[in-house]
Amino acid sequence: MEPRLVQAPISLVFSESSLNHEEYEREYHQLSESDGNAINQWLKLAKARGETAETDPVLLNLVVELHNKIDALEMFLKNEEPSRVSLTAAAKIDSIGFEYFNLADDLLEVDSEYYGRIEMPVHPKRDIGIFFKAQTKTLAKITRIHDRDEKEWGSYMTARERVLIREARENK
Repeated sequence: MEPRLVQAPISLVFSESSLNHEEYEREYHQLSESDGNAINQWLKLAKARGETAETDPVLLNLVVELHNKIDALEMFLKNEEPSRVSLTAAAKIDSIGFEYFNLADDLLEVDSEYYGRIEMPVHPKRDIGIFFKAQTKTLAKITRIHDRDEKEWGSYMTARERVLIREARENK
């Protein structure tokens, strides 16, 4: 049975997971905690204590994102980069499903397991770490993804599907 896929232009960098499994595991867990910077930790604590109850959540998120952008700009000006594990291949994902994605080119070895980083085109932009297994030379099944990232992945897929449906209606 073929998985249901939706067109979605996303970038992926990946390597066979056996090449450096320990480092890939470490990065996988670090990426799940990527909102572990100081301002996001403060916001989580403030929300837990109920200190943000009377604050406009959209405005609060925008201020936090502005702070994160300033941090990123500061890192850029200082020529600092977040430490990421070096991965051996880059690819373009042309379509996604809830548990699958399809690459634009034949880059995978069937039944091989991989670790990858996907730059999610959502707000706020961030990388997610995934482990996946090649079903064909282009089709991959996601075997491990963090809960939060899985929800974001599903939301993005649903949003892409809505856009494509809207475009199809407009073209009739």
